[in-house]
Order: sequence, then structure tokens, then C-alpha cells
Amino acid sequence: MHNIVFYFWYRIPRLILIPFLPLSFIFYIIIYLRRFLLLYYFKRFTPKARVIIVGNLVVGGSGKTPFTIWLSKYLESKDKKITIISSGYGSTISSPVIIDSLSNPNEVGDEAVLLSNKTQSTVVSSSNRVESTKFCDTSEVDYIIHDDGLQHYSLNRQYEFIIENTDKRDNNFLLPCGPFREPKFFHKNADFILSNYTGTEYPGFYSRISGVSSSVDKTKYSLDNKKFSSCILITAIADDFSLVKELKEHDIELITYKYPDHYQFKESDIPIVDQPILVTEKDFVKIKPFCNKNIYILEQNIKPNDKLLKLMEKLS
Repeated sequence: MHNIVFYFWYRIPRLILIPFLPLSFIFYIIIYLRRFLLLYYFKRFTPKARVIIVGNLVVGGSGKTPFTIWLSKYLESKDKKITIISSGYGSTISSPVIIDSLSNPNEVGDEAVLLSNKTQSTVVSSSNRVESTKFCDTSEVDYIIHDDGLQHYSLNRQYEFIIENTDKRDNNFLLPCGPFREPKFFHKNADFILSNYTGTEYPGFYSRISGVSSSVDKTKYSLDNKKFSSCILITAIADDFSLVKELKEHDIELITYKYPDHYQFKESDIPIVDQPILVTEKDFVKIKPFCNKNIYILEQNIKPNDKLLKLMEKLS
């Protein structure tokens, strides 16, 4: 579904969407009234710890979770105590739970499990962000980072980092004529950070594949290893364009299987083939229970630019 929606939003001429702009105007009125009421008429929760919102304005992937992982590690390197809150997209839980090695991604959300696996932070998941914040708001916590949650105005926050994917900046219409959930001016005090960005003019970052690891024994390989000259790539992420592009730079003969973002894999979704099957770290948390020995995990690292590092100094 995501891939179809992205095609229409980012590929077709915007002139075709003009007759439908009244729908976007109605959507704007609704979200403006919602925001106004939540900000000025309803009580907002203010925790003791400082709150960082890592969000985006568009539907689909922008790099929020990889940035949240990097940000958590950055703050931990400054001796800060961090808790991360995930909404548990697709989860079945309503009360806050702490993620551990036994957590089921189908119950708590794939991103919550990934955040727990990739950081030393306490990760809390539930469908209610205010209750999750209350659950972990202790005097020992310096920062509570929300992976997503930009539109949850019932929660006060000190910092908003809005991640913008540089591949998705042509269509600035609101839903349903474009990908934007909200206009930018709703967040005048936010810091905008560009993902998939190799420039130096604005704060930003890009990710690179640092290696490939075996799902069986964690043996690490380089993508240039002849073992990976021909591979299957299975993804269930919002946008795999940059990932596929980077893999092809290594002259890998690639066959791709694309599933919707947050798709809950079945064992039958994994083909029986001789080639290595490449998956992202996010997707592996759902594929891991199948114990498929032919699965290899793509490990990615964030590369921040100097402007982003300078921006982060205000936190430490």
C-alpha cells in the first residue's frame, strides 16, 4: 500500500491534483482545530525529564528510528540517562511495557524491539504516549526521546527534531493530495534535519551499510565478498530506494521482494533459494523466529555532518 501511495504522491504531475485541493483544505481545517484545542483548551502533561520529539511531517519513512538510535547513543556518550518511547506501531498493547530480549515485535512493535536491540537505553512501548511518559518519568532520567509523536500535542516537549527525507520534497500538498500530515509553520521552533543528505549547508545525516552479519553465528562480512554477488533482498520498510541504490553500487545482482511498512512476516514469505537473503535490522526482528540459516542482516550506521553535531551540542 505504501509503495502505491508514494508512487502517486511523488511521481504524477501535481497539476492533476489541483481539482482535489478542496479536500486538503478540509483536512487542514480539521487538523488546525485539533491542534488549537489540544494546545490551548486541554491540559498538557509536562514530565520532570526533558522531552525530545523525533518526528516527521510526511506519511512514510524519513529516517526517524535510525536517527533516534544515533541520538540516544550520542547522549549516552555525554553521560546522560535516556529513555526511549515508541508507539509500538501495529502492536496489541495499551499499557506501557519495558522492552526486553523476550518481547514479541508482533505485540510491542518492530521499531520498539529494534530500538532496544541497538541502544543501551530503556525502551518503553504502548499506544498511549502520555501514559508511557508518566511510566518512565523518574528523577534518574535526563531525556525522554519519543520516536515519532510530533502530532501528540497533549504532551509538552522541550525539543522537536523534524526529519525530512531529501528524496521527498517536491510535493508540498497536505493529505490527501500530498504526503504532508501538517504544514511546517505548525512547528516554528522545531529544528529541521535532513536525512539521506550528504551536503554540508544544513544539519543532516545519511546512512551507509557498514557490513553484513550472519543470522546464525553473527559472522560479519563485507558487501564486496563474492558470497553476495547475487542476492535476494526482502524489505518491509516505507522506502527502500536508497538501500537498493547502495546495494547496486556494490555490483550485486539483486532480486527484491517488497512488502508494506511494518508487515508481519509469515515463514512462507521467505523464499527457499540458494542465494543469500538480505534483510534490514528492522525487518530481522520479525524474521528471526523462523531460524532461517540463509538470512543475512544489513547493518547500517548514521553519518552526521558538522552542522548536525553542532546542533546537538545544545543538548549536552
